[in-house]
Order: sequence, then C-alpha cells, then structure tokens
Amino acid sequence: MRDLRIVFMGTPDFAVATLKALLDANYTVVGVITAPDRPAGRGRKLNESAVKKFALENNLNVLQPTNLKKASFVAELKALNANLQIVVAFRMLPKVVWQMPEYGTFNLHASLLPDYRGAAPINWAVINGETKTGVTTFFIDEKIDTGAIIFQEEIPIDPNENAGLLHDKLMNLGSGLVVKTAQHIEKNEVTTTIQPQNEEIKTAYKIHKETCEIDWTKSIDSIYNRIRGLSPYPASWTTLYNGEDTYAIKIYEVEKVLESHSHETGSVISSKKEIKVAVKNGYLLLKIIQLPGKRKMEILALLNGFKFEKDAKVS
Repeated sequence: MRDLRIVFMGTPDFAVATLKALLDANYTVVGVITAPDRPAGRGRKLNESAVKKFALENNLNVLQPTNLKKASFVAELKALNANLQIVVAFRMLPKVVWQMPEYGTFNLHASLLPDYRGAAPINWAVINGETKTGVTTFFIDEKIDTGAIIFQEEIPIDPNENAGLLHDKLMNLGSGLVVKTAQHIEKNEVTTTIQPQNEEIKTAYKIHKETCEIDWTKSIDSIYNRIRGLSPYPASWTTLYNGEDTYAIKIYEVEKVLESHSHETGSVISSKKEIKVAVKNGYLLLKIIQLPGKRKMEILALLNGFKFEKDAKVS
C-alpha cells in the first residue's frame, strides 16, 4: 500500500465537495492550490475562492500562484513533497507541474470523455438535449482533457432539469469517483484506457454572451434546452420590445406548450396569469425571468407591477 501525499488543485464549489471527500476518507492533503483572490461586488472587495475558504477552515496549506510556470511557485510546490496531484475545476497545468509527482496528476471532468472536452461540459450536455452524462477521472497530459481515462460513472439527465441541478448531481458523483481513483492509485491497481480519436467528438467550449442569446426561430425543444442549459448561470437572454421600451431580459425557466397557432414567432401573448412566447409548433410559457436592474422573479409576481403591451415581442 502506497502512502499518498496529495496536492489538491481547484477553485469553485464544484471542487470543494471533492476536497471534503478526500479529507473525510482520511487522505493526507499537503497543499491546496487555488486561484488568487479577486475583487468582486460594488466595493471591489477581494473575494476568496470557495476552495480557499474551505481549505483555511480545515487548516490546510494554501498556495495562490498567478503564474504556474514561475520558478518560485514550482520550487514551493516541489517542497511540499507530494506524490499525487488531484485537479478539479482548475486551469491548464504546465508540464513542469503535472509531471512532478511520482504517481502522476489526475483530473476530474464533468462529462463522459472524450465527449464534451472543454470549459462548460455540464451546460453543453443540457443545451444539446443529451439524455445521459457523467464524470471521468483521467491522467493529465499536454492537451486539454485528452489524457488516459481511469474511471467513468454515468447518470441520466432528466428532460426537465437545468444545468444547476445537474451540476450538483455531478459534483457529488465526482467526489466519490475521485476517492475511488485515489484508492486504486494507493493500492497500485490502476489500469487506464486511451481516449479514442473520433472526429465526431462533441465539444464543450467556453460560454460567451452570444451563446446565451435566444434564437426564437429555432425549434421549441432547441430553445427549451438552451434556456435550461444556461440556468441558473450565466442565464439565457433576449431583447423584449414592449411598446416604446426595449429591455434585455434574462430567462431562467420556461414550460413547453405544444400546439398549433397562427401567431408570429417571437410574439408575446399575455394574460393576468401567464406570459407566453410564440415559437414553431407551440409556445414557451415564461416561468422565471429577470428585468434589467431587478431581481429574478416568478412571472405572477412580475405581472403585479409590469404591463406587457399587446404588440410586445422578443427577438
């Protein structure tokens, strides 16, 4: 049995669950690498990452390098004398870092690799209407998410769940898979599978503002999946033309209504109880939206103080 000395690398909440699972499994974590504190909010107060907060609460040694190739950081990392590095939701590592530990550096990725390599695998799986996804552990190599696979675990995607709910499921599933992977490395029982080189591999490139804009001319399922795939963050958006006023609104939740109609695509049909947008083969009932400068609201609450004009439309 190997005696593991682990350096953990991660930044957001998704990574905290894994770090906690490693501590709960009584693994020795000799260092935690996370992003530098960043100014946030109106006061531009320095904000610590979720991983840093958790690490400090558990008296772990924290390093926050701005440059992973810098000689001083590489020396600090080497001095920790780790023999395994575990990466969850961090950034691309230089070779000098991922090659350092004796037992390698492995990563947890929130997809069934080789599909959905990249920055936003959870969002894109939902946007693309996938019915299943999962988590993968793999040894890091010189490219992004291409290394030899250690373990995978699959779960179904509910046709109505959003990216936020799926995120939490994969976060918990992934933390268990990382512990399982560490246990096999500890016992020197790891076998790996080389990822297939398939031209049909689906990608999960970074989400941009343009990605989030709704194209109301698409199919009802395509629009529905994009909205739930971007909810609750960063959220899909559209331009609302309401009489003489124009608003960029965010849409967090909708409901599909499949029926034929004669309304022009993008028309907003309102009543005292509901708002719906006409699309091909039906309507999308708006359930939770956000007006500029306002908090997100359920549509009934919004209708108490906001009037949709008869000629209102979105595009």
